[in-house]
Amino acid sequence: MTDAENSILNRIGNTPLIALKTLAPEGSARVFLKIESENPTGSMKDRMALAMIEAAERDGRLRPGAPVVEYTGGSTGVSLAMVCAVKGYSLHIVSSDAFSIEKRRHMQALGADLTVVASDRGRMDAALTRAMIAEADRIRRETGAFWTDQLKNADQLAAYHAMGAEIWEQTDGAVDAFVQATGTAASARGVSEFLKARRRSIRTVAIEPTESAVHSGGETGAHRIEGVGAGFVVPLWDPSPIDEVATVSTGDAMAMARRLAREEGIFAGTSTGANLIVALRVAGDLGPNHCVVTIMCDSGVKYLSTELYNRTDQADE
Repeated sequence: MTDAENSILNRIGNTPLIALKTLAPEGSARVFLKIESENPTGSMKDRMALAMIEAAERDGRLRPGAPVVEYTGGSTGVSLAMVCAVKGYSLHIVSSDAFSIEKRRHMQALGADLTVVASDRGRMDAALTRAMIAEADRIRRETGAFWTDQLKNADQLAAYHAMGAEIWEQTDGAVDAFVQATGTAASARGVSEFLKARRRSIRTVAIEPTESAVHSGGETGAHRIEGVGAGFVVPLWDPSPIDEVATVSTGDAMAMARRLAREEGIFAGTSTGANLIVALRVAGDLGPNHCVVTIMCDSGVKYLSTELYNRTDQADE
């Protein structure tokens, strides 16, 4: 067996699809979760990190041994740190105190240098996103690093087309709806593009925070759903493969993530809670003998220090 066959990077993708047992009410469509916590760093972002780095290697934008820089809420940074550790690139990450300490420590454990940009009371908003982008750009100019620039980098779409292919295969082509929260917009767009190319009638729904519903035509605002809702219409957003944009509040998303852990034994982050709220609504609309697929974006282990799980009153919800 070759070194390449032994690489941890070969464990990215081909994650399982699990049916909900209790949360989906009788008379609704079946709801399936793509368990992306099975990726090496516990997140779907492993897929896009590998796709961005390998595309840059192929076309010469990223030279052997060159430094890499990125701004991130955390999961992309962790995934890039793993990929760069395996491939021998130094990595500088720009993140924020708005995102969990677990993610920041994980990035550093994998060898990344970290710059932390202060947030407005631990909340995500457009100003914070732009401040992180500006800092990453400064580091790029000063060091000559390759900037993956995730909000603009279309190389990641191939990773999510591949996820769409997995969903299609795992459901034997019987998927009727796909639901996904949107940050860079690449996952909602990429999976939807693949599924729509297979059957146009598949219903696709993107999700953003109620507090910052810019893709729905609302006002920008601050929220605490990590990894989604940049606060402005992101460059990779393309409404053409998306049938609907739904909104979910931070509080509701957190409450659903906690229910998922208690009632299904599936331990996930806040964005997964948002996904489930909308997936269950769509399942009710479609009714029995239909199939709704959504994403478990990452593991709840990444949020143990945050208000998602570090609270004393959760049992009362």
